[in-house]
Amino acid sequence: MPFDFKKEYKEYYMPKKAPVIVDIPRMNYIAVKGSGDPNEENGAYKQAIGTLYAIAYTIKMSYKSDHKISGFFEYVVPPLEGFWWQDGTDGFDYSNKSSLNWISVIRFPEFVTRADFDWAVDEAERKKKIDCSKAEFLTIDEGLCVQIMHIGSYDSEPESVALMDKYIAENGFQNDLSNSRLHHEIYLSDPRKAAPEKCKTVIRHPIKKI
Repeated sequence: MPFDFKKEYKEYYMPKKAPVIVDIPRMNYIAVKGSGDPNEENGAYKQAIGTLYAIAYTIKMSYKSDHKISGFFEYVVPPLEGFWWQDGTDGFDYSNKSSLNWISVIRFPEFVTRADFDWAVDEAERKKKIDCSKAEFLTIDEGLCVQIMHIGSYDSEPESVALMDKYIAENGFQNDLSNSRLHHEIYLSDPRKAAPEKCKTVIRHPIKKI
């Protein structure tokens, strides 16, 4: 069976519907940065997702090409994730999506190097006939965080965030959101197929001891 990150690292990808504190290790990602309303038809966000998946699946299927990756093993492409923020806003204004900044990412297996990434970008551009120049190899070390499984629409996320805030305050922590430590979401449902009230999203916030 192919290696499945969600199943092998349940503590990172499958939290309960109650807040929990986790220490997230350093991970490598394919990333595309941008801004604007993620719901905009043919907008920058949806183009970014297309780029991410083109590169992710090029790496996944690399064993069928002439490019051999050292240490490669078959795996399930990890879920889409996003880091989000708004300039000059304390917290989130969910009604003003046009002001959102984002870094959309898909995790790389540890065996993928920058050289492998560069090959995949060139290969995806050649085969898919798309511009992948905005993609980058990004390493993120999140560290200590609180996370929760949010079930529902993206606009109802404040309900779960309130539970996270209450939990960390009761346990001697506080949020540590900054320019380098961002609101993080992991998308376990395809919004094109799942009803909004059933969508599963991991919400993760960086924290620190009070």
